Amino acid sequence: MEQIRRLESEMDILKNENFSFPTVRDTDHPSLDQFPLRISENSEQYLDMKDSDKDQTKDVNLSVSDETEALTPKVNDSNSFPRKEREKMPTYSPSNKDTVHFDKPNRKLSPAFHQALLSFCRMSADSRLGSEVSRIADSEKSVMLMLGRCLPHIVPNVLLAKRERMVIHLCQELIPLILCTACLHPEPKERDQLLHILFNLIKRPDDEQRQMILTGCVAFARHVGPTRVEAELLPQCWEQINHKYPERRLLVAESCGALAPYLPKEIRSSLVLSMLQQMLMEDKADLVREAVIKSLGIIMGYIDDPDKYQQGFELLLSALGDPSERVVSATHQVFLPAYAAWTTELGNLQSHLIPTLLNKIEKLLREGEHGLDEHKLHMYLSALQSLIPSLFALVLQNAPFSSKVKLHGEVPQIEVTRFPRPVSPLQDVATIIGSREQLAVLLQLYDHQLEHEGTTGWESLLWVVNQLLPQLIEIVGKINVASTACVHEFSRFFWRLCRTFGKIFTNTKVKPQFQEILRLSEENVDSSAGNGVLTKATVPIYATGVLTCYIQEEDRKLLVGFLEDVMTMLSLSHAPLDSLKASFVELGANPAYHELLLTVLWYGVVHTSALVRCTAARMFELLVKGVNETLVAQRVVPALITLSSDPEISVRIATIPAFGTIMETVIQRELLERVKMQLASFLEDPQYQDQHSLHIEIIKTFGRVGPNAEPRFRDEFVIPHLHKLALVNNLQAVDSKRLDIATHLFEAYSALSCCFISEDLMVNHFLPGLRCLRNDMEHLSPEHEVILSSMIKECEQKVENKTVQEPPGSMSIAASLVSEDTKTKFLNKMGQLTTSGAMLANVFQRKK
Repeated sequence: MEQIRRLESEMDILKNENFSFPTVRDTDHPSLDQFPLRISENSEQYLDMKDSDKDQTKDVNLSVSDETEALTPKVNDSNSFPRKEREKMPTYSPSNKDTVHFDKPNRKLSPAFHQALLSFCRMSADSRLGSEVSRIADSEKSVMLMLGRCLPHIVPNVLLAKRERMVIHLCQELIPLILCTACLHPEPKERDQLLHILFNLIKRPDDEQRQMILTGCVAFARHVGPTRVEAELLPQCWEQINHKYPERRLLVAESCGALAPYLPKEIRSSLVLSMLQQMLMEDKADLVREAVIKSLGIIMGYIDDPDKYQQGFELLLSALGDPSERVVSATHQVFLPAYAAWTTELGNLQSHLIPTLLNKIEKLLREGEHGLDEHKLHMYLSALQSLIPSLFALVLQNAPFSSKVKLHGEVPQIEVTRFPRPVSPLQDVATIIGSREQLAVLLQLYDHQLEHEGTTGWESLLWVVNQLLPQLIEIVGKINVASTACVHEFSRFFWRLCRTFGKIFTNTKVKPQFQEILRLSEENVDSSAGNGVLTKATVPIYATGVLTCYIQEEDRKLLVGFLEDVMTMLSLSHAPLDSLKASFVELGANPAYHELLLTVLWYGVVHTSALVRCTAARMFELLVKGVNETLVAQRVVPALITLSSDPEISVRIATIPAFGTIMETVIQRELLERVKMQLASFLEDPQYQDQHSLHIEIIKTFGRVGPNAEPRFRDEFVIPHLHKLALVNNLQAVDSKRLDIATHLFEAYSALSCCFISEDLMVNHFLPGLRCLRNDMEHLSPEHEVILSSMIKECEQKVENKTVQEPPGSMSIAASLVSEDTKTKFLNKMGQLTTSGAMLANVFQRKK
């Protein structure tokens, strides 16, 4: 303690003196304070300890195996740094007064983009130790200053280094001393050994410790220059590229990005790029590959060798296809926008990168007629979506007005909602352009040019209008409209494209191309050529991706009108409704569009054509599940009640699935009673006695919603009416109709068998209904009859042998079917049937 006080006294004296530091000659080179200053709050400490009960000291394992290995440079023939690189090590004594030169890449990145890119380097200079590490002493007096600052923190830890945390803290305190010595030592061999100690100081460095080491490496690099960085620091990375601990490999991956600005440019585009490529392809740790991707992004911000473009593209595809979400996310945040910036400078964005991704999507669709690889489609389409900001920036920078940009005077404000929220600072158009002020001026000129002067001579924008959009619309027409995921992906893509390029562009360039393809007019109603495209994914993607971009009243009216026209034309031409359903599903996921969709359906409810009214009735089923109960009570049920008294029986039948869905999802008693009364009128009114289609629709609806419906509704309404329908079906004279009803009853009973049913209901309705159904199947489908007989037998036995464990008054059919013999027998028989196995499987499942 006396020694500490003496050092502190000397330190106070030295603080009053002024010392100069070496100059770094590269005005465009990033300073250390451009890096993010982040320290992990929950970082864990890693250091192996060997306890000794007899001694009160502990041996610290600083490296992979023992202390000797940590302090001695490793030599590994199979994994050592290339010999020619080691031969470049300088043999001269470092001069503190030499000016350090760094290679300036031949690039045109905006300073804002460059700084945002470097922000992904993880540095730690906002603490006392981080600040100490970030500056290296360059003279005897400054060394003394550093020792004065550091020793008071080291000595107490040396005296108390019996706990693991103390030892780790001691190791961290040694970092500035190691760096300073490695920087100033005249012997290359000693410098190599010191840097080896630095990289092996902590066995498994956590996040905070890696940041500290990286900060020191960057300070070292800025001080000694590119030649020594290549000869002295890179070999340490190379030696640990395949280290068994992921924390060490993570340090290597992060070092490659952090040191990129300070390396010779030929090394950046060769050795470092190859190291990162190897780690991306071979490393099994997600965190390491994520760090590799971020470092690759930083490398892409400095690389200027056009020959490496194809290698970068292959790395991009590998990164996009990585199984880890972390890696893919980092690709979109860092690697892809940095690569796109370089691609733009090379003139390849519109000539290669985007067309290649589009061609890959087209190839997927051609090869996926019998099974589309939706994962790959998402991979390529998400990459295209991430390229939209870069494409728009290119259009602005190559516009006829780009030379007129002046930032004098008052700069217009950019609306907060003008652009979609970027997933990364590197996807912010303002960052790509250079500043928000510059972007604001460009946007003002852009809108004026589109509105008043046109696109003549504007090659980059004409490419978007004449090549990109037509190809995208053609691709959209090839998508399976039933694939909800694909429709959603392309919808989001067009939404981002339109929002980025603006309202004028959307109204004058995008919408007309879709409208030309869709050709919505009454004269095309009976034309198969005119209506074929209305059944494709073009409809939902145009409706949800383009027409929802802007939400002013005129935009909403356009969307309503489009959906009304599609519903009318599909209905009148007897076309499949899949495209309209896909539009409702995608829009219905957002409550903001529920009122709008109800407006569209009311148009159908009051339409003069029964075909359109029938379509409207069927569309209510899709909408009910997502709409709140207030809207169901005020808008949906009144519309369905209106349709249920329609003069056309087909319209009345079309309302049944929607009524069933209401029974499944709504809990308001009054609302349920209204629906129950309407369904009862369908079942009990004599006018519907011989309506075979209506009975089929009711049975299908009961089987679908029964297991999830309110128990009282199921017990008092569904099961008793299924019994009646089964009884009446025994008297059906037409075998085809009888089998049709019996098959759907079998499906319904199979679904309901998973529910808890009271003993009275079992005896009075469920078992009698099954027996009626068995009578039908004896004559029409013996395979079904075998299964029904087993079901009846098990249920009868359960009623007769009711145990004490069962709750009074109730039992579960599912519980009676759990024996392995019964299950095996059922499954063997089911394999011979043509009915839905998924429905039959419910026989063996309890309701959760």
